[in-house]
Amino acid sequence: MEEKRIQDDLTFPIVLTERLRSAVEEADSFKQECFNIGNYADMLSEKLRCLVRFTGSVQSFYDRPVRRIVAEVYKNLDRALTLVRKCKRRSVLRRVVTIISAADFRKVQNLLEASVGDIKWLESILGFGSSAAGDDVGIVLTLPPIASNDPILAWVWSSIASLHLRPLMEKIEAGNQLAQLARDNDRNKQIIVEEGGVPPLLKLLKETSSPEAQIAGATALIYLANDQERVRTIVNEQGVQMIVKGLADSPMRVQALMADLVARMAEHDSLAQDDFARQNAIRPLVTLLSFETFSDDQMVLPGKPSIHSIVQINKEMEKTSINGSKNNHHYRPHMNSFSHSEGSSRGGYRKERENEKPEIKLKLKISCAEALWMLARGSVLNSKRITDTKGLLCLAKLIEKEEGELQYNCLMTIKEITSAAESNSDLRRSAFKSNSPAAKVAVDQLLRIIKELDSPTLKIPAIKSLGSLARTFPAKETRFIGPLVAQLSNRSQEVATEAAIALGKFACPDNYLCDVHSKAIVESNGVQPLMRLLRGSERTQLNGFILLCYLVLHAGDNDAIEQARVLTALEGADRTVVAQHPELRELVSKAIYHINLYHTSSHSQRFSFVTPPFQ
Repeated sequence: MEEKRIQDDLTFPIVLTERLRSAVEEADSFKQECFNIGNYADMLSEKLRCLVRFTGSVQSFYDRPVRRIVAEVYKNLDRALTLVRKCKRRSVLRRVVTIISAADFRKVQNLLEASVGDIKWLESILGFGSSAAGDDVGIVLTLPPIASNDPILAWVWSSIASLHLRPLMEKIEAGNQLAQLARDNDRNKQIIVEEGGVPPLLKLLKETSSPEAQIAGATALIYLANDQERVRTIVNEQGVQMIVKGLADSPMRVQALMADLVARMAEHDSLAQDDFARQNAIRPLVTLLSFETFSDDQMVLPGKPSIHSIVQINKEMEKTSINGSKNNHHYRPHMNSFSHSEGSSRGGYRKERENEKPEIKLKLKISCAEALWMLARGSVLNSKRITDTKGLLCLAKLIEKEEGELQYNCLMTIKEITSAAESNSDLRRSAFKSNSPAAKVAVDQLLRIIKELDSPTLKIPAIKSLGSLARTFPAKETRFIGPLVAQLSNRSQEVATEAAIALGKFACPDNYLCDVHSKAIVESNGVQPLMRLLRGSERTQLNGFILLCYLVLHAGDNDAIEQARVLTALEGADRTVVAQHPELRELVSKAIYHINLYHTSSHSQRFSFVTPPFQ
């Protein structure tokens, strides 16, 4: 149907060339000018007919520049026909009214000459030729006249046409050219997408025999995928399935780019985030991330540290090595997630991975960790999918062993998982139950970062993660309180503020152990550094006062509350924070009432005027 429409589009200008030739023969004035126009009509007619034959002889071709150029040719031929028809003899009155000048012919001739140049340029990029003699068919124009004011358009057309029609090496070169154009600016990206560049770039990802072709396609798509609309175009072209397949079946350097592409698309479009999860992209990402991370005796499923589990996994791995990957779909997904059978049985990449350069292995892990981060961000379902594999334990081990970007990406992934767990009780119970080895290792690493590292960039997500898990810790688990309290005195106000927010989640009424945690905070000398925070920025003051009120409400009988002059601070809050955040008025009022309730000896005069707030 598409091919027929193209041929119909070509038919109209061919008919016009015939009409123009007839009008030239009937012209009575400006005969030489009309004759020159007739020559252009003949040239265009021949080239258009050649183009029709080409479109009928190929199964598919890149039609976007053909449509644009043919529409412009039709417009120019129609203008020429209107002018030449005015040269036919008419009545004296019509000749007086109709004024024609040589300049009109020059303009029309220039337009037709441009149309000839456009068609010749089409010949050069599509690979069809003209049978007419003496028309300089061999000339290859760098830019078609139609794109003289916008050369990017011509470069995009030429590159996309090469992706459709040329040999593989030229396709690779065209993919790299599009990547270069897309890297320059967003306008170029938009032109590439609008002119149909996404489908042929995705086809490069399927060139499994040529990693260079996959790299060229993936690189260009990564540059394109920084906008929701463009990402949605990739999704609509079935790009998610192709990317996930390339992620599982390619060499490491290709897999790293595929993981980067997953990260970019998931970052900018929630639909892509969901589609990648449905296509099971999390499984190969965790598999690649865990490569060389665990020794054989660590191949134990989180939550199943039994001899039976180890024996069962070994049996599955032996069966895989004997039967190959065809049997993989019979296994439970979380079991084959950590065996590297896919790499060894499909494509023979296991040995290649082991011998790969360390920097490529590191780049692959960085990319996979970022992809998991973006897939988990704001998604309870994807976070659960990661924790249902060995993903949480793998992330924690890498945080322990690695530094730099890989450590940060793994930490941010855990932050997103814990954030999802904070809002979802099922995920909290399944992934962060007290007897889970993976959860224990992850929490230990979060605590280590808070206590030992001096980087706010790492401390902040670690503190946020512990705060998100505040409702998962039992009463006897108080080892987190002291390190968080210590961060209230951190020289970075942002770190100190996040510590106050995290402690607030331990002490808030929604936490059924709020009394135990609040007393632990006060006994860890948390009141004095918290009072100093109240002199910080508006955000710092707000969260400082919230935590202070919780401590008063749940541990108000402690002498540290009185000695720190907390009542004075809370009374001052009415003139500062509460004025900007009226929703705190009731909380502050309750805290003042409780302070006077427990410390009447020091504040008996004030207490006599305090009315208990409504419960």
